[in-house]
Amino acid sequence: MKIVFTGGGTGGHFYPIIAVAQKVNQLIDEENILGAKLYFLSNDPYDKEVLFENGILYEEIKTGKMRTYLSFKNFLDFFKILFGTINAVFKLFSIYPDVVFGKGGYGSFPTIFAARLLRIPTIIHESDSAPGRVNKWAGHFALKVAVSFKEAAEYFPKAKVAWTGQPIRTEIENPAPRSEALKYFKFESDLPTIVILGGSQGAELINNTVIDALPRLVKNYQIVHQTGVLNFKTVSGQADVTLHENPNKVRYFPIAFLNPLGLKMAAGAATIIISRAGSTLFEIASWGIPSILVPFKESNAQHAMKNAFTYAHAGACNVIEEPNMTAGILISEINNMIDDQARYKKMSESAKLFGKKNAAMTIARALVNAALSHEK
Repeated sequence: MKIVFTGGGTGGHFYPIIAVAQKVNQLIDEENILGAKLYFLSNDPYDKEVLFENGILYEEIKTGKMRTYLSFKNFLDFFKILFGTINAVFKLFSIYPDVVFGKGGYGSFPTIFAARLLRIPTIIHESDSAPGRVNKWAGHFALKVAVSFKEAAEYFPKAKVAWTGQPIRTEIENPAPRSEALKYFKFESDLPTIVILGGSQGAELINNTVIDALPRLVKNYQIVHQTGVLNFKTVSGQADVTLHENPNKVRYFPIAFLNPLGLKMAAGAATIIISRAGSTLFEIASWGIPSILVPFKESNAQHAMKNAFTYAHAGACNVIEEPNMTAGILISEINNMIDDQARYKKMSESAKLFGKKNAAMTIARALVNAALSHEK
């Protein structure tokens, strides 16, 4: 049995693939499936260590990106896509998997196209409330389509679409106990904790706003701030200057990137989470933590904005749009959420109801069944 995973080069594509692969490996062990091999085909491995830990072989498929606006880069990237697709056909023919799992994004197009040419069964998953271009196209011929948002189902053929929810990695499914989490960050037990998740690449607007608000925030709150790897030195340096001689400086914990253990601890400590509106919102929902989402204004087809307001409509979060993201508004939103405990409790309950449990296993089961059927 051979399964190929493919997806664009962001954490929003990569980590749900890992979550599904973990459950596929579990099924392989439980059902004694012999000769099973898992592959990840994309333009970038994203995290080689995580792939290795989960027994996934990486094959590089270089490709380009077709932008929705006029750009000379589109002309150049057309040829990258063409050569990437030819490469994917040869790679996929060499592997000849029993099923391909596509997570969307431009990095998945060559492999999905090659699977279509070679008549290899394809299953896709869409994390956004409205699908991206690759998944919207692939949905026409995919064997099955899984979606995280109920609202996304309307974009795909009814006979093959299923609301599964978002696959979440095993190691971060459950937050750490609060006492353990606070000890991990060396935080006080009687103060609310604000966790800022700007994404693995960081979010400049969120980072800058948090720095502006920092002297006022640390008066009443303690903060875990994932800055993004590229931004860590700049942001932590600015924080040092901003909090120079501030007696509450120890209440601020900046970190470049939260690994699974760090994320589990942050979730355990969190009173409120501030985040972008990508697939991370499903992790936040599974933890039942009220949040403030700051959707990326320039995302393709306004997917982030749609995600954020769909989640807000469910009563699980507040949304601050980018033009309104100032230190004063951020502090006001945090204070209002924490001061109104009845509303805070409702938001927590709404968050838990928003997601759907066992998505990774549901998708893994479908992949294994499709692969075993194709083998016969």
